[in-house]
Amino acid sequence: MGDLGQIFKAYDVRGVVPDSIDAGVARAIGAGFARVVGASSVVVAHDMRPSSPELAAAFAEGVTGQGVDVISAGLGSTDMLYYASGHLGMPGAVFTASHNPAEYNGIKMCREGAAPISGDTGLDEIRRLAELGAPEHGGPMGSVTERDLLSEYAVYLRSLVDLSGVRPLTAVVDAGNGMGGYTVPAVLGGWSLEPLPLRLVPMYFELDGTFPNHLANPIDPENIKDLQAKVLETGADIGLAFDGDADRCFVVDERGEPVPPSAITAMVAVRELAKEPGATIIHNLITSAAVPEIVRENGGKPLRTRVGHSFIKATMAETGAIFGGEHSAHYYFRDFWRADTGMLAAMHVLGVLGHDSRPLSEIIAEFSRYSASGEINSEVADQEGRAAAVESAYSDRPGVSIDHLDGLTVTFADNGWFNLRASNTEPLLRLNVEAPDAASMAKLRDDVLAIVRA
Repeated sequence: MGDLGQIFKAYDVRGVVPDSIDAGVARAIGAGFARVVGASSVVVAHDMRPSSPELAAAFAEGVTGQGVDVISAGLGSTDMLYYASGHLGMPGAVFTASHNPAEYNGIKMCREGAAPISGDTGLDEIRRLAELGAPEHGGPMGSVTERDLLSEYAVYLRSLVDLSGVRPLTAVVDAGNGMGGYTVPAVLGGWSLEPLPLRLVPMYFELDGTFPNHLANPIDPENIKDLQAKVLETGADIGLAFDGDADRCFVVDERGEPVPPSAITAMVAVRELAKEPGATIIHNLITSAAVPEIVRENGGKPLRTRVGHSFIKATMAETGAIFGGEHSAHYYFRDFWRADTGMLAAMHVLGVLGHDSRPLSEIIAEFSRYSASGEINSEVADQEGRAAAVESAYSDRPGVSIDHLDGLTVTFADNGWFNLRASNTEPLLRLNVEAPDAASMAKLRDDVLAIVRA
């Protein structure tokens, strides 16, 4: 098969079709996956990209060629695949390239119970077997059984968050022609369940992996402009935007203003702590300082981790944490096999809004205490040298603490901080800054960038 290093990333497989990933590659990876997970059955799903059905079928051929049975779920979001893996008790794979452009595709894989597979927990070995060719299986071939899991997934999510008693709400939902257009009607639209007091205004629900309206990448402000306009036009209470594989959800308030994912993390944490007082809540190190503050105020134990889903899921497993959130709008729930699901986070927000007479902007103000820069990328040739120069500039200042949990984090006495991390795949330094007010944040941001870009 040759070198597959170009498409094997830290946590998944991703590449351009057919240049770097095609049916042959998918078949080889399926065989390696079957060998590494060592299960008698695996579940496979795919998103709406034009290449996904063929790639998923080829992957299934590789799996069954190793004598392992396949449950074919057909269309599915990434969190639906995690549901299937947890509910059915088997490893799984979903073909998706998430928020990437149309020419991309990829594979997100997990072990039984939606446990993550990363480089050091099986992904490197899957790559090795795919490159060399998995050993021949001497016994009978595995079988493929089709199973529609959408309604079961919807019922399970609705069992975790009861929305039946909320006040009538209008929600604009931008699915970006991605998998939210498949899952939102089932979970929130009363397609197969008791209808909710929720009026959905759908945008771009047609499944179309060519993304004719905008990329399904809501973290880019350009891609939520249509949603913001529609919220204002319809007088909606809330706007929701899902990424391509619908495992992340971004929120805008009734004014069309984006809600910081850190505020959503704090809001959901309070709800989860009400169910289990004293529980541990995970937050990554570039989440707002408001999150650990609010967790402590509500009797919980905040725990800081590195950026990345494998770190958060592993820490949740070690500590029994009930919930975890990231700045990138990934939200993890112990009751969902510690996996990330944008849909469940959206349901929690609807639950808060539906039991409060205030508009979302007023509710969110309680959870937003600081001014943040968002992530700023700088292309630099000498990442290590620039980071060292920044550390040197701040290391001797009074009231400053420095740690290296993930890149360089510098924290100030007023709870302001910045984190500078090198990209694993590009010559970039990523800067996140937070401070008590906008002016302080802007000054700190500009001071650090001046050193980074010198």
